[in-house]
Amino acid sequence: QVQLGESGGGLVQAGGSLKLSCTASGGSFSGNTLAWFRQAPGKEREFVAAMHRVGLGERYADSVKGRFTVSRENENMLYLQMNSLRPEDTAVYSCATSDSYILGYSPAIYTHWGQGTQVTVSS
Repeated sequence: QVQLGESGGGLVQAGGSLKLSCTASGGSFSGNTLAWFRQAPGKEREFVAAMHRVGLGERYADSVKGRFTVSRENENMLYLQMNSLRPEDTAVYSCATSDSYILGYSPAIYTHWGQGTQVTVSS
């Protein structure tokens, strides 16, 4: 079974950049939509960005639009380039896949999840 694993998180100052990676081990991504979510302490999981596995489009949360970019390399690597980071971007970031072609905001449509990587942005 394909498992998702994130890396690239860390501590960065406000205004800095990080690039997160999501690797599908044991094969390629199984879903049609690949996404990033984040969850800050005491808050619900929040949609960040999504793209179709075959490159039919992308979608971003308003809070990250223009600062974050989702991309894919080969059939088992997903990235999230995060620029101009803000303290409110601090969260655990997780990648997920869905069989749906809908670039949905709801975590409920995503069936495979990674464990997450911590991103902390200091002011």
